Amino acid sequence: MKVICDRAALTDAANMSASVAPTRTPKPQLSCVHLSAERTGEGGAGRLTLSATDADISLRLSTTEVEVQEEGETLVNAQKLQQIVGAQDDQTLTIDAAAEQTVIRGSGSRFTVYGYSPKDFPQIPTFPDKGKAQDSFEITPKQLHELISRTIFSTARENSRYAINGVLLKRDGKKLEMVATDGRRLAMARGTITLDDDASAGGQCIVPTKALNLVNKLLQSAGEIVRVAITDNQILFAFDDTKADAPGSGTVLASNLVEGTFPPYEDVIPRDQDKKATLDVVTLGSAVRRAALLTNEESRGVRMTFSSEGGPNLKLASRAPEMGEAEVNVALKGFDGDEIEIGFNPQFITEALKVIDDDTVTIEMKSSNKPGLLKAGPDFLYVVMPVNLQ
Repeated sequence: MKVICDRAALTDAANMSASVAPTRTPKPQLSCVHLSAERTGEGGAGRLTLSATDADISLRLSTTEVEVQEEGETLVNAQKLQQIVGAQDDQTLTIDAAAEQTVIRGSGSRFTVYGYSPKDFPQIPTFPDKGKAQDSFEITPKQLHELISRTIFSTARENSRYAINGVLLKRDGKKLEMVATDGRRLAMARGTITLDDDASAGGQCIVPTKALNLVNKLLQSAGEIVRVAITDNQILFAFDDTKADAPGSGTVLASNLVEGTFPPYEDVIPRDQDKKATLDVVTLGSAVRRAALLTNEESRGVRMTFSSEGGPNLKLASRAPEMGEAEVNVALKGFDGDEIEIGFNPQFITEALKVIDDDTVTIEMKSSNKPGLLKAGPDFLYVVMPVNLQ
């Protein structure tokens, strides 16, 4: 194999591939990226395809900013490829591979990297043909990014309950819903998609957090539509396809699904809140961050007092032994109900506010020991458990 690549395009592809390939694995071939070069036209026009996998998540992406002098394939360490390509200043780089070694050349540099036989690399899943998946649909990159960003921050980290280590993706006709929880908070985002006349009724699955983080990165350079397909144990995303007969011929990310049953999240959403505060998102975010300055590991909570006395207002207070106390007062846009004092983890509040695009947010409450409910528009809600304050 011998190709001349645009360095910038190769850098982007190498960085994404290295984010999938594991650095430590009992199978050293998995720490490599598979490079495959093929001609697609006259005068060396062609495609360089990079594939990487950690056995749970697989990624295949291509660049056509390449001149293919010899077709072929090679297997090279993903981290070393990323480092070498990223350290060069040349506009183009030459990759020349033979046997089990790859040579990367710049204008004044040469790197010889030893690898493995390409035949030792596992097969990467391909995007299924239409009608071959249990569920499939199309969504715009903007919609998918919003759904992921509004939920992924609420997933559990290293929790023994594997089902909440991912995000529930649920489709019912044209309605798409994503839900995430770590047991102390729950985020739900909704969207509406367009469907073909022969589309299935819907389905659901739990997508790993790592896979969705990669999807968000790939969305930055996606085309007009992202195709999604769900099989028995995998979800696949095709990012740069047209409405051709061969979907998934470009960038495809495939991930194993999280096993288990997602908690009955609808039972967690409060229905009988009788106190409702309306706030400016920027103002609330600033107030919570300031009040959180005098909290520590032992006293993570911020006391929030909602009142109508003297006009709708919110007082935020925090204290940390041997550190000090803080008090912040802000005006509310509106408040309905009796005065209430409730404590929340400030990080949980600020993380939710970061993903709200609306100017205002409402907080609905029942009592100091019941969960609060944040709402922004018709398509986002966030349930957060209160904390005990001494």
